[in-house]
Amino acid sequence: MKKLKCEQAKEIDLVNYLASLGHRPEKIRNQDFWYLSPLKDEKTPSFKVNRQKNLWYDHATGKGGDLIDFGTLYHTCSVSELLDRLSEYQARPVLSFHPPTVSGNFPGANSRSAGEKKETTDSKIVVLDSCPLAAKELLNYLQERCIPLEIAGRFCKEVDFLLYGKKHTVIGFQNNAGGYELRNAHFKGSSAPKDITFIDNRTDDVAVFEGFFSFLSFCTVNKNLTAPLSNCLILNSLSFFEKSRSLMEQYSQVHLILDRDTAGMNCKKQALQWNRDKYIDRSDFYQNHKDLNDWLIHHQHSQKQSLRSGRQL
Repeated sequence: MKKLKCEQAKEIDLVNYLASLGHRPEKIRNQDFWYLSPLKDEKTPSFKVNRQKNLWYDHATGKGGDLIDFGTLYHTCSVSELLDRLSEYQARPVLSFHPPTVSGNFPGANSRSAGEKKETTDSKIVVLDSCPLAAKELLNYLQERCIPLEIAGRFCKEVDFLLYGKKHTVIGFQNNAGGYELRNAHFKGSSAPKDITFIDNRTDDVAVFEGFFSFLSFCTVNKNLTAPLSNCLILNSLSFFEKSRSLMEQYSQVHLILDRDTAGMNCKKQALQWNRDKYIDRSDFYQNHKDLNDWLIHHQHSQKQSLRSGRQL
């Protein structure tokens, strides 16, 4: 995968990128898209993107700029790390957002500017059906990720959806609002609405994960335990971390099982500043690996290689 340069990254459509992060405009006025700020909690939209100029300004924080300026703030990462993220984003299919028809409540509603399009069902993910996991390619993908079907089948479904008129079959992990995180070997995306997933095991503590494959890996590592696992909070996006603080702090201990990249480590640092006694970093368990699933894959492959070597001896 070729790494993007800054000038190439700045050409990525901000509206589409925000949609891939789960943010939708609250209102649209010609080329101006107004959002609830992705950078802070608020109830009145103050974050504006001018799609024609591909620039943003957040009235709540007084900050603005291009996609590089936004991305480094949003992901709390360096420019180089952001370019890695954006290179991966460009390399995979993404949900492209096209603005809906503007209602007559907004100025300029009757005079649409060049470049705006009406929303069509082809341009967004439309979930068609869900059923128990069975498709061979999905079972193979789970095997590659070292997740047993008995565990994946408890929390995931096989989901068919349409995007740009093409049908896809993926693993779907549902959130609290009814949307899905959608994955297969070739696709990574989500259906609206974007939200957290909370699994209540009626314990006094909670384990927090960035993505659902880390959660499934946690279940796999602990599959032989007889005691109930901790309550589990799957963020599905780090943008929900700070927003979930009140939920996390209802519990006596919060076990952080976040990715070991810059964004995940920054969330960990933030939590330890909130309360060092309540929040506990568990990432040492999978040190030298990106996340818990990466550790699980390497661990199981190492075990298999050891067994093969033993047979040869």
